[in-house]
Amino acid sequence: MTSGTGLDLEQHQKEALERIGEAPDEAALELLRVQFLGRKSAVSRELSRVGGLPEEERRQAGQQANSVKRAIRAALENRAQALGMVQAGSLAVAEAIDLTFPGTLPRRGHLHPVMLVMRDMEEIFRGLGYDVARGPEVELDYYAFEALNIPVGHPARDGFDTFFVAPPGSDEEADPTAEGRVLLRPHTSPMQVRYMERYRPPIKVVIPGKTYRRDSDATHVPVFHQLEGLMVDEGVTVADLRGTLEYFARAMFGDDRRIRLRPDHFPFTEPSLEVHVSCFQCDGRGCALCRHSGWIEILGSGMVHPNVLRFGGIDPEQFTGFAFGMGIDRIAMLKYGVDDLRTMLENDIRFIRQF
Repeated sequence: MTSGTGLDLEQHQKEALERIGEAPDEAALELLRVQFLGRKSAVSRELSRVGGLPEEERRQAGQQANSVKRAIRAALENRAQALGMVQAGSLAVAEAIDLTFPGTLPRRGHLHPVMLVMRDMEEIFRGLGYDVARGPEVELDYYAFEALNIPVGHPARDGFDTFFVAPPGSDEEADPTAEGRVLLRPHTSPMQVRYMERYRPPIKVVIPGKTYRRDSDATHVPVFHQLEGLMVDEGVTVADLRGTLEYFARAMFGDDRRIRLRPDHFPFTEPSLEVHVSCFQCDGRGCALCRHSGWIEILGSGMVHPNVLRFGGIDPEQFTGFAFGMGIDRIAMLKYGVDDLRTMLENDIRFIRQF
């Protein structure tokens, strides 16, 4: 039917429906939508002219134009839905998963160098017959200091720069000079006494774990790792200590390593000994790593003080023992050539993957 303006609406609708039904994709469909329903389309122009028709023709012409518009719009929606189903079917075929085809393995993580060294150290001492024990990181003042021959007021306490914990329910700062305080352990040595309280000699144990002090620079951080060693039995001497630590140094840094013992002082050992290993970078000739001395300090050690044995419930007249402690982070730095300890804490996956 031809409207009063000369547009054959039926023919126009027929052409639109045919072309929409043949639209190959969504882009072509959008072009047809603009052509047949856009502001400049023939149907839109027809609707804009309805108002100028005589009153007796206006109603019929408007109804016809709107009917054509609805038909074209419905055809566009149907075609869009059909194209969507075709596309979904194509994707289903293209992206189908073949369960028989080898999958892509997920990227695996990697152990931190400190953890790698800790495990190596544990295995070395297990090979010597040592047990591996763990202890609480939140510790009592008694085990951290008192039972290790460091009473309240002892100057050695100042060197630990300890994190004390305020009593539960209290907003007051913990008094580091008071007895019975709770703290974050500044070393793994408290487990010496805890272990002696629980087990009788012969005792051979290493205690790895986290420790806490108020330090932060290139070689110190507030949270670090230590490994404590303890042996108690009848007739234990400094020779046993030296042989144990020399075996450890060679197992960790190479078969040709040598160690030397130098006098030192620790409240919980007597005598106390500082242990150095021959430089594994220059083979003892002198370099920047060993500060041109040929030796690198790796740990502190000594014979267990009789008072510490007594605190552990062991008779120092019958038994003797040795103890040693070393920073696992420092050993890892030396083993892998890391210059700044803070690098270990940055969680940079590029750094961790090197190991």
